[in-house]
Amino acid sequence: MIRTPLRPLARILDAREKGENPDAIERENIRIRHEQMRDQARQRAEGRLLVLGMFFVVAFCVVGLRMGMLATSEPTEPRVDAPGAKIHAARADIVDRHGNLLATNFETHALYAQPPLMVDPVHAAEELAQIFPDLEADELLEDFTGKRKFLWIKRKISPEQLQAVHEIGDPGLLFASRDMRLYPNGKLAAHVLGGASFGKEGVNAAEVIGVAGVEKYFDEYLRDPANGAKPLQLSLDLTVQAAAERVLYGGMKLMNAKGATSILMDAHTGEVISVVSLPTFDPNKRPRPATSGDASDSPLFNRSVQGVYELGSTFKIFTVAQAMDLGLVNPDTLIDTKGPLRWGKHRIRDFRNYGDEMTVTKVIVKSSNIGTARLAQAIGVERQRAFLDRLGMLETTGFEIVEAATGRPLLPPNWSELSTMTISYGHGLSTSPMHLAAGYAAIANGGYKVQPTILKRPASQKGERVFSETSSAASRKMLRKVVTEGTASFGEVKGYAVAGKTGTADKPKRRGGYYDDKVIATFASIFPADDPKYVLIVTLDEPVDTTGDEPRRTAGWTAVPVAAEMIRRVAPLLGLRPTVEPVPLDDIKLTSN
Repeated sequence: MIRTPLRPLARILDAREKGENPDAIERENIRIRHEQMRDQARQRAEGRLLVLGMFFVVAFCVVGLRMGMLATSEPTEPRVDAPGAKIHAARADIVDRHGNLLATNFETHALYAQPPLMVDPVHAAEELAQIFPDLEADELLEDFTGKRKFLWIKRKISPEQLQAVHEIGDPGLLFASRDMRLYPNGKLAAHVLGGASFGKEGVNAAEVIGVAGVEKYFDEYLRDPANGAKPLQLSLDLTVQAAAERVLYGGMKLMNAKGATSILMDAHTGEVISVVSLPTFDPNKRPRPATSGDASDSPLFNRSVQGVYELGSTFKIFTVAQAMDLGLVNPDTLIDTKGPLRWGKHRIRDFRNYGDEMTVTKVIVKSSNIGTARLAQAIGVERQRAFLDRLGMLETTGFEIVEAATGRPLLPPNWSELSTMTISYGHGLSTSPMHLAAGYAAIANGGYKVQPTILKRPASQKGERVFSETSSAASRKMLRKVVTEGTASFGEVKGYAVAGKTGTADKPKRRGGYYDDKVIATFASIFPADDPKYVLIVTLDEPVDTTGDEPRRTAGWTAVPVAAEMIRRVAPLLGLRPTVEPVPLDDIKLTSN
């Protein structure tokens, strides 16, 4: 805007010449300027009022529209948008093959303190130490009276503990609501489930994450909301698992064993119906991992997949099956068993002198190391290694728990002819009992490789054929004779034809060599032998039967009776009806009324 001077010089000079008062010109210009300023202010105010009015009109329209939408929409519960809600995630349940609950979430509380809000720290510390015996009153008081403004006291507390802390009445003791993982069956299937802990954590919520077993292996699935909280269904049968654990625990104690494991597998699908590792633990109170000593001494050690052992004579049937499949022998072929068998400076001997020759069937029934080594020599290094590789014995099992990845077989550094001979009877190659179960499943199902799984499968899962149906059937007949005529006579269960093979291997020392008085005893069995459905592996660590005049450590005296009792208990639970065995006519007596 161009401002007009109040006393323009030209008008002032003109007014003086005419004799007029120059001040009148200034007053007139001031009046004009004030009127212009008043007009501008009025226009500015009218514009602001117009904008404000338009704003109120729009606001009332928006509010009215929102009210109309709420009035016509379905009612829903409001959701709290809190920082804790962003890390709170529901975790799906885990159930067995019949839908029985194995793991679920449970609402609980955590306890924390804000020392600046505390009224009587001394009293609070003393009361908390009484409620939670693992806490020290002096340490709590030091934290309460220090510089800390926040500290966790307990991540999980029971309802009774919650009420007891409430009764302390100190405003500085506060509670946080959260979910925890609950295993309602306690120790049952602990090594499969593994356990869970808290991950990302806030005051009002915490993530539940898996730390071992299937909880960790399937952690992403269990935490994924896209699954709609659909439970993870395992192949385990809860009732069979309970019976197996009870029998194996009793057998371990009776045989004075350090540890034990058992695996019950469906021979056609690879489903693991039961898997036990002892000693065990409670996943609700998972212990800390061992930091020293032998890993197998820890209850967290899963012997079924992490225990890599030389499994002894249970491997002999693989050698015989391969030899028959290659056409090198048949069940009646005579094998030279004259001993000892020399290879360089090494000597291979049998447990007893079985004579100069035996049939292939007798080699298995009597468990001849020499006879099996002769067959391995005929098979050769390359063919034996390729066969065991197809059978899955040279790599991890792929079983769906994180611990299975650590159970890698121990292979000989130089797979020589001597290695081939010793591996043929279960020495020189260390595998897990889960490997052995998968191998025996191939014998049971007609020669097809199976993939061990902890997940329920709807039907048979045939893998690669590793040997023929003929070799498979002949092998099963030999294993049946091991029970009826050989080293596993205690394995006979009336009504259920059991076939199997014993294996007793000297236990290796941590720094090389073998113990003289410690063994790994294993019984690998198939039942029913005439219509194979299941494979059962029982392995005892350092067993010794002391019921006789002398200690007995072989599998026939230790692992076999335990496996027989387990079959006797679980076969009816699996829906297997006992067969009626024919009675000889001489045993029938006629009676008259």
